[in-house]
Amino acid sequence: MPADAKMNNALEAPRLGEPYLLTPGPLTTAFSVKEAMLRDWGSWDGDFRAMTAELRRELLAIAEDETGEFDCVPMQGSGSFSVEAMLGSFVPRDGKVLVLMNGAYGQRIAQTLKYLGRAYVAIDKGDYMPPRGSEVAAALDADPAITHVVVVHCETSSGILNPLKEISEAVYSRGRKLLVDSMSAFGAVPAGVLDFRYEAIVSSANKCIEGVPGFGFVLARKSELEAAKDRSHSLSLDVHAQWAYLNKTGQWRFTPPTHVVAAFLEALRLHRKEGGVAGRGSRYAQNRDIMVSGMRQLGFETLLGNQWLSPIIVTFFSPAHPNFKFERFYELMKARGFIIYPGKLTVVDSFRIGCIGQMDGHVMRKVVAGAAESLAEMGVNSAAPPALALAERARLAA
Repeated sequence: MPADAKMNNALEAPRLGEPYLLTPGPLTTAFSVKEAMLRDWGSWDGDFRAMTAELRRELLAIAEDETGEFDCVPMQGSGSFSVEAMLGSFVPRDGKVLVLMNGAYGQRIAQTLKYLGRAYVAIDKGDYMPPRGSEVAAALDADPAITHVVVVHCETSSGILNPLKEISEAVYSRGRKLLVDSMSAFGAVPAGVLDFRYEAIVSSANKCIEGVPGFGFVLARKSELEAAKDRSHSLSLDVHAQWAYLNKTGQWRFTPPTHVVAAFLEALRLHRKEGGVAGRGSRYAQNRDIMVSGMRQLGFETLLGNQWLSPIIVTFFSPAHPNFKFERFYELMKARGFIIYPGKLTVVDSFRIGCIGQMDGHVMRKVVAGAAESLAEMGVNSAAPPALALAERARLAA
């Protein structure tokens, strides 16, 4: 990866002086996004109905639905609400799901299916190895009862970007259907209907579009939406019912997060201004490259090789030095204006640094400087990981 690239003008720092959120959402938002929430809206009013319609059109445009085969259904709640809504609405009660699992969010999908009473099997790759198309093909060939495959696009437990194109090809060459959790990728990583085939994909307002938490959205084929009638286990998480009501009245079935929608429309405007998916993804990739290069110069080691590093979040091994304690490192980084993320690996200690949100290379250089200062304050003169961590990475590479 290039060590650096020509920088645009620096993005505005948080006006209220709050720390940067180096997490995969909620994330640091533009002041104009926050400012958009200062006005109240009536959820039934024509102006707000127009805002909802605009939101749906804009998201379909990001997905490049040029033929009108898809529709957009916003759903109240966090991203996990929308994932559950997708699973409960699009997987028939007598269906069977193959879950591609390589981290906490794949595990959550399996847990959700258990709650829903849907049959499932899993390919569990551990904490951070990618599921491959050949493995999916073999699993589908071995079990003709499987009707759907579900995968997390970017598994933020490790920061890995899963190979969706080869997975999709394996799924559809065998006559099955793909459902995608693209919470932390949609809007910055290609995930349009022409990039790889799927029946439905979900994301949320507070990720790569850089809005604030409050709703998620389901982009699904209209044929799947029609087939989902009376299938959901839940009144409030019924995607078909929400879709039908939106199309009939222009309103959400239940009280929508009006301020969040207003903020999201401003976030969408900024997304367009930056160049859409390509522009947003380019900035995030630059953030990653600058931050990873600087952290490696300090002696830190990434869990993943360059080919698997997503532009969303990066996992680093914790230093082996006896003075290093993540809790202390976290507080020192926060004091310098950066909130980082704990690790989720089970074999070795780690932590994560996000690359998304209203941040650019200028900020990422300050992150690296803050890490260097924090290590010095802790009396850690080497950020090298323990031998076990390197052995684990070597196993992954193999």
